[in-house]
Amino acid sequence: MTTAYDFEFRTIDGADLPLGAFKGKVVLVVNTASACGLTPQYDGLERLYSAYRDEGLVVLGVPCNQFGGQEPGTEAEIKAFCETRFKVDFPLTAKADVTGGQAHPFYQWAKQALGEAAVPVWNFHKIMIGKDGQAVRAFSSRTDPLDDEVTDAIQDTL
Repeated sequence: MTTAYDFEFRTIDGADLPLGAFKGKVVLVVNTASACGLTPQYDGLERLYSAYRDEGLVVLGVPCNQFGGQEPGTEAEIKAFCETRFKVDFPLTAKADVTGGQAHPFYQWAKQALGEAAVPVWNFHKIMIGKDGQAVRAFSSRTDPLDDEVTDAIQDTL
């Protein structure tokens, strides 16, 4: 059976990032953008990561330029923006497509696992992966990272 651990991204710095490195952890995969009205969610994502990382939560930001061209920068520019503007400490991947025929294989798998709820329709869509590598649920772009719906699901899954 395929799990999230069967997929790999590239880090924002260009290194291999196998999701298998997160075995036994809860992973919140979020497609991000630096020039979106929802960009302030970076703050909530970092707060989530800080609050739950010691319990086994990983937030994984996946920069994507598919929605409104709101992530036009290079990986270096994105990293600098996230670190200086929002003090992001959680891992970021290289830019990736998250929907459509060229979607990263992780997102294709998530769609098969969770259905249309897993398909991002805008920036800051969130997919939760359980400790066993299975897709648990998805949260819409408009769901704030600190919303009870998200924090309760994280606590239940940890």
